[in-house]
Amino acid sequence: MTEFLIANMAPIIFVSMVFFLLIGFPVSFALAANGIFFALIGIELGLLGPQLFQALPDRIFGIMSNDTLLAIPFFTFMGLILERSGMAEDLLDTIGQLFGPLRGGLAFAVIFVGALLAATTGVVAASVISMGLISLPIMLRYGYDTKLATGVIAASGTLAQIIPPSLVLIIMADQLGKSVGDMYSGAFIPGMVLTSFYVAYVALVAIVKPSWAPALPPEARTLRGGVLMVRVLTTLVPPLLLIFLVLGTIFLGIATPTEGGAMGATGALILAVLRKRLSWPLLKQAMETTAKLTTFVVFILVGARVFSLTFYGVDGHKWVEHLLTGLPGGEVGFLIVVNILIFLLAFFLDFFELSFIVVPLLGPVAQTLGIDLIWFGVLLAVNMQTSFMHPPFGFALFYLRSVAPSSVKTTDIYWGAIPFVCIQILMVAVLIAFPQLVTFGLDADQKVDLDAVKIDTPTSDYGAPATPAIDNATRQAPESGDEAAKAILESLKQEKGK
Repeated sequence: MTEFLIANMAPIIFVSMVFFLLIGFPVSFALAANGIFFALIGIELGLLGPQLFQALPDRIFGIMSNDTLLAIPFFTFMGLILERSGMAEDLLDTIGQLFGPLRGGLAFAVIFVGALLAATTGVVAASVISMGLISLPIMLRYGYDTKLATGVIAASGTLAQIIPPSLVLIIMADQLGKSVGDMYSGAFIPGMVLTSFYVAYVALVAIVKPSWAPALPPEARTLRGGVLMVRVLTTLVPPLLLIFLVLGTIFLGIATPTEGGAMGATGALILAVLRKRLSWPLLKQAMETTAKLTTFVVFILVGARVFSLTFYGVDGHKWVEHLLTGLPGGEVGFLIVVNILIFLLAFFLDFFELSFIVVPLLGPVAQTLGIDLIWFGVLLAVNMQTSFMHPPFGFALFYLRSVAPSSVKTTDIYWGAIPFVCIQILMVAVLIAFPQLVTFGLDADQKVDLDAVKIDTPTSDYGAPATPAIDNATRQAPESGDEAAKAILESLKQEKGK
């Protein structure tokens, strides 16, 4: 029995952790308890040394000193303030009037506003609840099919999962050891492509089933002509300025994601003041919710560090690597199996849990196979987006159910989500087939003019007889130094020409 435990400690730890998660035990405590319990067993069996626990304080302190994670409370606070400042309501009303004459116009407006909210708030719950409260009653009032209306709202809200400044991309970058700015840049185009897929689906429904997505009647279109254009401009300019303030400065390299989040939170407060919506109860509620979410994330991360300490101590990472690198099909086989695994786990776990538990195990294997980790992270983020959408545990469906009228059946919400889950799976396949959608612009080589490069080789007087001081302005490098510099430059030019 002892030999069996020693030989199979890694899979036993992993299965035990999955068991505790499936029975509903709190994630952070399940991770930490499994890590400590099996560490004690490993020490008793002689598989691990007692000094293992000496590394634990450093790992936990590493979480507290991680500046990247500061972006999570900043972006969460920004999203909550914007959601309560009435920006979503103004956007939906104005864009709905703009697209009203078209079939499916309200659905197009929801998708467009969902993308804008995703690029400003980065919080799925805020987007889904806002659009569910505001647009769902209007869509139902004017004859939209219930399944289409609920599906569009839930799917558009989940765009906050993939369009920067998404919280999951921050965590993904941290877990994969990559730059948040690069992860944001890589996810931007896939986010826009996924949005266009949603629009294409609604347009197809409007053509095939026009009764499901009628145009707004003339009496409902209260804004027209120049008044509508002025309203559109004044409504769109503040969020677009905020998007540039947050994402533009990050993409241009002016600000780090943490600094961008701080500027975004400040900008959200300014917008709330200008709209005369900022009050002490609103501020208190936003701060409390931000503190709860941030604490939730940190507790899961601490538990994940305790678990990974033991799991890596028993060579669990090597077990996972051997398990996945031995799959038939090489890189493609690995990607297919991993995406199926993530899709199935997303039925039971949310993106925080998947990011902290599964991604650290998959990242090293992907790197071993030569897979670009930015692309891999964005691919997994799109896949994890389905965790909000597919029944029976999709959080976006629960958010929508909590604000939907009683006349809307839960089964209608579930059936409405299925086409959009299929679109998200299609997006995963598109990213596997066309990785350039993510990597475009990330691997651009910096151009260096080798003819303008000058290498100064300092002279050394070590071991030489003392000589009189020489003025630096007139001192010259010896011939051997010049020859060495020329040889290095020639080598660089030959390497560049290959």
